[in-house]
Amino acid sequence: MASVDSFGAKGQLEVGEASYEIYRLAAVDSAERLPYSLKILLENLLRTEDGANITADDIRALAQWDANSEPSKEIQFTPARVIMQDFTGVPAVVDLATMREAVRDLGGDPARINPLSPAELVIDHSVIADVFGTPDAFARNVEIEYERNKERYQFLRWGQGAFDDFRVVPPGTGIVHQVNIEHLARVVFGREVDGSRQAYPDTCVGTDSHTTMVNGLGVVGWGVGGIEAEAAMLGQPVSMLIPRVVGFKLNGELPEGATATDLVLTITEMLRKHGVVGKFVEFYGPGVGAVPLANRATIGNMSPEYGSTIAVFPIDEETVRYLRLTGRPDEQVALVEAYAKEQGLWHEPEREAAYSEYLELDLSTVVPSIAGPKRPQDRVSLSDAKQVFRGVLTDYVAAAPKTNGDEKGYDEASAESFPASDAPSFSGDNHADQPAGYASAARGANGRPTAPTRVTLADGTECELDHGAVVIAAITSCTNTSNPSVMVGAALLAKKAVERGLNRKPWVKTTLAPGSKVVMDYYERAGLTPYLDKLGFNLVGYGCTTCIGNSGPLIPEVSQAVNDADLTAVSVLSGNRNFEGRINPDVKMNYLASPPLVVAYALAGSMDVDLRTEPLGQDSDGNDVFLADIWPSEHEVEEVVAGAIASEMFTRDYADVFAGDEQWQGLPTPEGDLFAWDEQSTYVRKPPYFEGMSAEPTPVRDITGARVLAKLGDSVTTDHISPAGSIKKDSPAGAYLLDNGVQFRDFNSYGSRRGNHEVMIRGTFANIRLRNQLAPGTEGGFTRDFTAGGEVTTIYDASMHYQEAGTPLIILAGKEYGSGSSRDWAAKGTALLGVKAVLAESYERIHRSNLIGMGVLPLQYAHGESAESLGLTGEETFDVVGIEALNEGETPRELTVRADGREFRAVVRIDTPGEADYFRHGGIMQYVLRSLLAH
Repeated sequence: MASVDSFGAKGQLEVGEASYEIYRLAAVDSAERLPYSLKILLENLLRTEDGANITADDIRALAQWDANSEPSKEIQFTPARVIMQDFTGVPAVVDLATMREAVRDLGGDPARINPLSPAELVIDHSVIADVFGTPDAFARNVEIEYERNKERYQFLRWGQGAFDDFRVVPPGTGIVHQVNIEHLARVVFGREVDGSRQAYPDTCVGTDSHTTMVNGLGVVGWGVGGIEAEAAMLGQPVSMLIPRVVGFKLNGELPEGATATDLVLTITEMLRKHGVVGKFVEFYGPGVGAVPLANRATIGNMSPEYGSTIAVFPIDEETVRYLRLTGRPDEQVALVEAYAKEQGLWHEPEREAAYSEYLELDLSTVVPSIAGPKRPQDRVSLSDAKQVFRGVLTDYVAAAPKTNGDEKGYDEASAESFPASDAPSFSGDNHADQPAGYASAARGANGRPTAPTRVTLADGTECELDHGAVVIAAITSCTNTSNPSVMVGAALLAKKAVERGLNRKPWVKTTLAPGSKVVMDYYERAGLTPYLDKLGFNLVGYGCTTCIGNSGPLIPEVSQAVNDADLTAVSVLSGNRNFEGRINPDVKMNYLASPPLVVAYALAGSMDVDLRTEPLGQDSDGNDVFLADIWPSEHEVEEVVAGAIASEMFTRDYADVFAGDEQWQGLPTPEGDLFAWDEQSTYVRKPPYFEGMSAEPTPVRDITGARVLAKLGDSVTTDHISPAGSIKKDSPAGAYLLDNGVQFRDFNSYGSRRGNHEVMIRGTFANIRLRNQLAPGTEGGFTRDFTAGGEVTTIYDASMHYQEAGTPLIILAGKEYGSGSSRDWAAKGTALLGVKAVLAESYERIHRSNLIGMGVLPLQYAHGESAESLGLTGEETFDVVGIEALNEGETPRELTVRADGREFRAVVRIDTPGEADYFRHGGIMQYVLRSLLAH
């Protein structure tokens, strides 16, 4: 730790009978005016100052931060801990295991590869909702999960024994971010460091973009790629520019009928519109005290959806109350309060720090909302939901011939269905400025969808499916299941629905997957579980399930009908991501909604319903039942929450959280400092990152004769680049698994097989909804192979041909390239496909960083330019000239790109000297490994 204290900041803090060494912020001039989040970073620099990597000048630069300047000063941030989930954690541990062997091969001590700060992994991404709607759904899904993932779980158990300060939360416990806020987060650490008992802020990086959920507790932390997390575990600071900080002032209180989900969708829309990519967002003002901790966590959780690095709430009485509720020891709670007040980190509603930009929201203006059909920022007021659904349906339904008679054909559907003056706004949609009847090609004269399909279910039930049929209704995701108010609201709505004789529509797959066991505890205590069960919302697992794409198959007859009639089916989930192709391969439109609205849409069975004015169904007497009839009041919800939730639930459920059940403890566990790789494994294989690696980096070279592997549009997400969901039988990854003796029913998902690079390379750019403009008319992982005369083939096969020919590859992309999950395989797969550079109009933060971490050059078009403006088709041969300046210790801000006679300048998006070092070494893992060998 720090060996220098240039500002005399070191002091003592007495808390009860305990004494802690702290680094006082008051020792640094101008620290008081800083936003909360930058104060946390300032303390980090004071405590880790060493005179070399972190100097007194760095500390002064942060303390004297100019709120109005653009980020230019680099600092080294040392997180207190690392948190992981299994989809990203397994490949991280695979990489660490491989690094141990590489260190040995280069003559070093393999034990040098070991976490230097706490690292915790929660297994939450693997459970799939295969079984639903039955009392034994949870037990059966867990059993299937262990059968599918035995190899992965054995590997993680090996890691838990082989690495120090690395702990694993076993399956069936909860979702990483909910476990984090309910148990793992310290808020303030009290830890023995170099013989002294230190107190310092809890900070973290995590291998999941929604790590920011912990921001609701006042913890500064954010998502990074697995490769950055590995470096952090090995003591490598996170290199970052001092960011701009957006102050978001809150006033008032939420009105009756508005939920935390409605609030977060409103904030997501506001911040995405404002533009906060790469910035810190900090909430302050008199309305902060009216936002419960669970709501704060929900807001922080959605930070990746609006693009900010963090979205943090400061510590206050509500933070302390939550820590007590969740069973934190009295000594820990006392330390948090005393430290925050001593360091000026305690929220004062009347105080306004210096901020770079300002936004403000009156909470009383928030209205019930959903978001979709494919982006979290596309908020739709519930009052407009039906009209907006009809307005965008044409984007998903293929044109069909005209029909005879009075019904209009698809190509001349009625523009008068809704008057233009009634057109709802739809943020982010291509047709937001069109009248509401715009392009309603999938509707008849009455405005309703026009593709009804009769279905007979296995139990003999007959029903009719149409475009817009809700086939998945999932209460899922850490975003909302961590929030007792919305979860109790959903259960009370279910209770009222059952009491009125309502039931879910028979074609809807209904699932309940809370983020922790505490949810089911308070459901049981309040007597609400039977009502959710009655509607088919039986517990299916404690994990991400539908939100991560582990929705499992639809009801078989429904799936058959959807595919036979090419119906545009819909999912409604209480999640944070609704990207194309993510939720289920049979479902084209996905909407985010609060848990109570998820239940409501399960009752309605269709998106083509106005929940305000149309009935959800009829009661036993044949009377219409409307949403307003069964919507629980705020008072009813608060009464149940107050009576059903107690701190002993948290202390009991988390008392032995790392031990696991008998299944976990009974797994055969490999031992030893080095992992014994199984060449027959299709889950865990040694990756090729360090093959042929030398002790010194080879010089960086310009790119010549490159071909385009894919030309992509705007908002291409990491789900498009590296899907987490199901593996198609006829895909390159499917063919690989079949060739290796894996039967189709055992394919599992891409996410679960991230420990096997052979599967993941073949799955890169394999999302079923990916549209590669280089291969028009295709959807999925296809491109044109110019080693074979430009014929259309899979992206994987083309890549192999290019690599055999020694041809480097590039990707052309539009705006917001790499948005979404902090998925390191989106960068790893790109690199292993032979891609040397990506040229995009703009990037999301984490993916740009991950590309550098894998030695892929991120380039950006000059302002106002794009592939279209430059006339690039993707058929050109490219040269990229000027990056060799890195060999001289310089990072060029621009370089030259040549494409078949065209020449233009591109911006080099290597933003910090630290990133330049990573790229110069061929990637962050190579840099860290060489650094360890040099010391």
